[in-house]
Amino acid sequence: MDRPVAIVVLLGVSGSGKSTIGQRLAERLRWPFFDGDDFHPVQNIEKMARGQPLTDADREPWLDRLAELIETSVATGRSAVIACSALRHSYRERLARGHREVVFVYLKGSFELIRERLARRQEHFMPLDLLPSQFAALEEPSDAITIDIRQTPEAIVETIVRRLEDRLTGLSAE
Repeated sequence: MDRPVAIVVLLGVSGSGKSTIGQRLAERLRWPFFDGDDFHPVQNIEKMARGQPLTDADREPWLDRLAELIETSVATGRSAVIACSALRHSYRERLARGHREVVFVYLKGSFELIRERLARRQEHFMPLDLLPSQFAALEEPSDAITIDIRQTPEAIVETIVRRLEDRLTGLSAE
């Protein structure tokens, strides 16, 4: 399919599968993948590693760096997949900057399921203790592609691709 430029932002709480699904989706679409965690200032990572939730002020430089990535991708006509929690509506607006090329995909799961996943995860700075703060900050999007994360990663990717193609077909027709 000859697709228009799209920036897919996978959002959800820590442990929802953003990085795993993002890597697989990017591979499937043959687009670059960017993990939002790689854009955090060191102070943010250290703060989270100490079990302290980030404030909106902490998140501002991080969101701005990701928004610049999106801006550059759109300006250069390059599609991309980005994993970014984007928990609040205002964060998503800050990221998209009004670009209709940005498509949010919400990886939705229950607190219990995600707690189980985080308990098994190793080598990540985000402690299990911060999960309640993530759910407290989450403002579920109404305009995103919403995906139930109880499916296999393969099924999730295929569902996203199918729904993304529908969304992009609508964009091309405009």
